[in-house]
Amino acid sequence: MKSRDSIILSRGKTDSASSRHAPSGGQMQRKAPAPASLEDFIIKRDYTGARAFLEYANEEDNESKQRHIDQWTAYCNFHLGDYQQALEQYRTIKSSAQTDNNLPDLDLNVAVCMFYLGLYEEAQQLMENNPHTMELKQRLLFHLAHKLSNEEQWHQFHEVLQDSPSVEQQLSLASMHYMRAHYQEAIDVYKRVLVDNKDFLAINVYLALCFYKLDYYDMSQEVLDVYLSQHGDSTIAINLKACNRFRLFNGRVAEQEIKNIADNGTFGADLIRHNLVVFRNGEGALRVFPSLLNIVPEARLNLAIYYLKQGDIQEAHALMKEVQPTVPHEYILKGVVHAALGQQLGSKEHIKTAQQNLHLVGSSATECDTIPGRQSMASAFFLYEQFEEVLVYMNSIRSYFVNDDVFNYNFAQAKCATGYYKEAEDLLVQITDMDIKNQHTYCMILAKCHIHSGHPELAWNVFITRDTNAEAFLLLQLIANECYKCEEFWVAAKAFDMLEKLDPSPENWEGKRGACAGVLYAMVTKAHRGRPGGGISEVIGLLRESSNAQAELMIKTIRKHINTFK
Repeated sequence: MKSRDSIILSRGKTDSASSRHAPSGGQMQRKAPAPASLEDFIIKRDYTGARAFLEYANEEDNESKQRHIDQWTAYCNFHLGDYQQALEQYRTIKSSAQTDNNLPDLDLNVAVCMFYLGLYEEAQQLMENNPHTMELKQRLLFHLAHKLSNEEQWHQFHEVLQDSPSVEQQLSLASMHYMRAHYQEAIDVYKRVLVDNKDFLAINVYLALCFYKLDYYDMSQEVLDVYLSQHGDSTIAINLKACNRFRLFNGRVAEQEIKNIADNGTFGADLIRHNLVVFRNGEGALRVFPSLLNIVPEARLNLAIYYLKQGDIQEAHALMKEVQPTVPHEYILKGVVHAALGQQLGSKEHIKTAQQNLHLVGSSATECDTIPGRQSMASAFFLYEQFEEVLVYMNSIRSYFVNDDVFNYNFAQAKCATGYYKEAEDLLVQITDMDIKNQHTYCMILAKCHIHSGHPELAWNVFITRDTNAEAFLLLQLIANECYKCEEFWVAAKAFDMLEKLDPSPENWEGKRGACAGVLYAMVTKAHRGRPGGGISEVIGLLRESSNAQAELMIKTIRKHINTFK
């Protein structure tokens, strides 16, 4: 397994060092004549063909060739992504007494397989007893230090790789920048390597990954096309193209890109299965994601997002509880989970944790001018209830979310909290997502905005379309009090009338009495002209519905001065 490939794990175990996989059978048939030797297969990156060649050679039963065949078979399995099979084969070779002294790199090969299987501590232990100082070992220990959060060892090997002129060492260093979300630093390294090695086309894939992470999807695709023009059958490249399509268009378009490789069961199968769930808006999440939690790093995060969308906040928190964030999107998700849990439980502690995580991203030098960074800062200020600051950040990225219902909902809440009721009303009525529109909070804010924008009847319509429950009672109270405050007395009177029927308390009668008086005063001063409202008979009708003794006295007074209202 000694090779020139650096260890680059951009998306978990399914990404090999050079993003390669076996061409399909149809492609092999077009490439005549067929390779005549194992070396030909390896050069063409046809590891499936190489493995078949080795199986045929194995039938010759030539013991002198057996070790050679076994090593190359393990090598092929590794590059096909079958790390477990490769590990078992290397262990079998290692256990052979004949090869103990002849194959000093076996421990390193075993450790690399362990690394790709997520067996980091086992790999670290094996390397501690390995005396060799090969560059591949340095790269492996560098990545193990990252996975095991051994910062002292990480910095030690970072310096070693940074000063190395070796292309493999530089590529490994760039991959570490990528995994730590230092995408611009990774781009700088890749570009330097590419200047002197223009034939290293796979570096274009790595560049494309960095651009993708920076949200430059068009640029990512432009660089990726350089590689795809020569290697149109690359699983990793095709998958990345699908991800770009997903961001630029939608899941249906993205799925079309990978439909031909989704069921081939070759290298990258786990990653494809994962991304198909994402492209299908979470369809099959509970069937696919749990089995990938320790294989595809994003599986844990996306399963937590799925639970959040389903309203199962406790399950989302259980998944994220042990996650120690190292990159912005992990801090953001952890912050969102704690915010949701804090609101659900009324927990100031969870809200505080959410504020800290989101503020950390939004104030960081690398993220403060990015869209996610500004969203995070807006969310942090939202939790701080500093809504003027929320508007500053949301206004700066508004153009990117014109038709985004979630963004518009949050934007409207901040607008409402700062008194921009008409703008908030316009944002709320644009929302089409029924899950949002059916929320109690949405109805409360919409009703308040209608009232303060001079549309009290629309607020009343919001109430009459709701089911009768405790939340509807709270909505009715808001409509009654806000209409009274805005001198929209007729709707206030109707609302207080219904409140009095539900709860004949002195407070509700006093509200109804004051609202009815307000309607009559508006009639006298002509302030009601051009606005919908009740007449004298409607006001008397409401008062008759009351059991309070003062109601009859008000009715008599109205009738006595009825000519005043004409």
